[in-house]
Amino acid sequence: MKGANAERVTGEAAEAAVGRLREMSADLRGCALVGSDGQVLAATGDHDRWGAAAADLLTAADEAGDEPASHVHVATEDGEAFAVREDGLAMVAVTERFTLASLMIFDMRAVLRDLARESA
Repeated sequence: MKGANAERVTGEAAEAAVGRLREMSADLRGCALVGSDGQVLAATGDHDRWGAAAADLLTAADEAGDEPASHVHVATEDGEAFAVREDGLAMVAVTERFTLASLMIFDMRAVLRDLARESA
């Protein structure tokens, strides 16, 4: 389903998507759901801080390639950051160190696909 965007996603659906990812990942420190315009639709913390961080992460990933990044994974000694884009939405998450990246990206993509299906 293409075209899920901030206008079609209700606040309740956005909060449910963030809650679902929290339930799926024991290693999750926090996450946010972001519209294509950079608007934070739901987050585990301060929306302004998540918005700025998500924009910085996605911009850096996009500038590294010829096309917008579909997913991002950055690992540090302190933890890991992920971003996944799907159907006009992005989900950004921070986890504990040594989180299984393939599973985290899969879970984030599944949450976004379910949200797109529900919002279509």
